[in-house]
Amino acid sequence: MNNRSQVYVGQNESALAVNKVLRNTYTLLAMTLAFSAVVAAISTMANWPHPGLILTLVGYFGLLFGVYKTKDSAMGLVFTFALTGFLGYTLGPIINMALQVGGGEIVATALGGTALTFFATSAYVLTTKKDMSKLGGLVTAGIIMVIVAAIANLFFQMPALHLALSAIMIPLMAMLIMWQTSDIINGGERNYILATVTLYVSIYNLFVNLLTLLMAFGGDE
Repeated sequence: MNNRSQVYVGQNESALAVNKVLRNTYTLLAMTLAFSAVVAAISTMANWPHPGLILTLVGYFGLLFGVYKTKDSAMGLVFTFALTGFLGYTLGPIINMALQVGGGEIVATALGGTALTFFATSAYVLTTKKDMSKLGGLVTAGIIMVIVAAIANLFFQMPALHLALSAIMIPLMAMLIMWQTSDIINGGERNYILATVTLYVSIYNLFVNLLTLLMAFGGDE
């Protein structure tokens, strides 16, 4: 086999690997979104109370740690569904609050905006195949800044800052979707479980922050 043939075979194998990760990621993402939506619906109808900030953070980071530790085994799937189910449960009280403020229209608008953002950003990267790795540093720094500011706001209780952070999170999550999708198609991400969790968390945060802004500016009050 000459060098040209070896290069062709290598490129073909790489393309197949990328397609497999992409296919598995979107399949698992669809399943986790459906599962999370069912849990969120049950939580909403049952009017379950919100677990609170501390329990939410402990549950989220604990399950996320489990995902990373078991990402190469079947247990990784178990932790992935546990994480997305838990986050689905936390959506119930938020959705109930939104329904009280502005009815189902606000929730539908947030869902539509989230879906549009995800499909638009994903389609752009999948179509252009641009390398979005440069977004990594910006997204990471932005998320850290938002977390620090959110913790500080627990003490200051400034509604304007809370809304500003929600507004910042929306473009950050859009960039995170682009970054993760680019990482998959350019061969940087080979673990579909981690890719799925990153995309799910981006979608979750998009929806929650869109809903927060819509409740603030689009409610009846």
